[in-house]
Amino acid sequence: MIEIKQFCEILRKRSEENNKSFSTLYESHLYGNCFSVLRQELDSMVRVIYLLNIPEIDERKRLIQQTLNGEQWSFINHNNKVQKVTDRDMVGIASQLWGWTQNVYKFGCAFIHLSKFHNYLNEDPFKSLSETDKDNIINQLNDYHNANLNRSSSLEDIIPYLPNVMDKITSNFEYDIRKLENNQDNNI
Repeated sequence: MIEIKQFCEILRKRSEENNKSFSTLYESHLYGNCFSVLRQELDSMVRVIYLLNIPEIDERKRLIQQTLNGEQWSFINHNNKVQKVTDRDMVGIASQLWGWTQNVYKFGCAFIHLSKFHNYLNEDPFKSLSETDKDNIINQLNDYHNANLNRSSSLEDIIPYLPNVMDKITSNFEYDIRKLENNQDNNI
C-alpha cells in the first residue's frame, strides 16, 4: 500500500507542476509548449488508466514498484518472455475508455518530438491533419468545451480552449488517481 501512496503522490506533484507550467506558458503565448505540457499530463493519466485496467492488485503494485525503482514497465507475454509496456499499449487502453485521449496524445506528441508543428506561427498544423483527426478534435472541443469549430477552423481558433482541455485532463486524472488509491478498477 505504501507503493501506491508514494506513486500517487508523485502523480499529483507532477500534475501540480504541469498545471503551473501550463498557466505560465499560456499567459506567455507559448502555445507549442502548452501542447507539450498537455501531453505530459495525459501521459500520467494514461498510465493510471492502464493500471486501473489490471484487476490484480499485486500486478499493479509490481508495475508501480518498477516506476519507483526507475525501471520501465514490463510483463511476461504469452511466449513467457519479458515484454515492455509501450506508450501505444497504454494509449490504446485509455482510448477504449476515453476516445479523446488518443487525439490529444497524438497531437501533443507532435509538439514534444521535433516536427513541422513547431513552425505553428508560420504554418497552421491543424490544417495538415487528416480529415478524421480534424473531425475528432473538432467534435471533442465542440461537444465537451462548447466550441464552435469546423474543418476550416485553425489552430488559432483552438488555442482559447486549451485551458479547458488541461482542466478536463487534470480533473479526470485526479478521479482516476483516487480510484487507484482505493484499489478500484475501471469495471467498478
